[in-house]
Amino acid sequence: MSGRPVKRSLTLQGHRTSVSLEDAFWRAFRDIAAEKDMPINALAAEIDEAREVDVGLASAIRLFVLDWYRKGGGT
Repeated sequence: MSGRPVKRSLTLQGHRTSVSLEDAFWRAFRDIAAEKDMPINALAAEIDEAREVDVGLASAIRLFVLDWYRKGGGT
């Protein structure tokens, strides 16, 4: 497992953006999107809209993933 962030592109509101996350966070993020039966871009857009202005998107995604698993996932 690599601890280095991997940059991938997402589309938010019709615009491409790059987000750097560690592999473990990318896998968890994809798993959550699948569990919620929604595209990863749609989930990213929800997180983007809910985050505070001074919080970066990558950080917001990491915090979302952490919170999801702390709360027991989709159960």
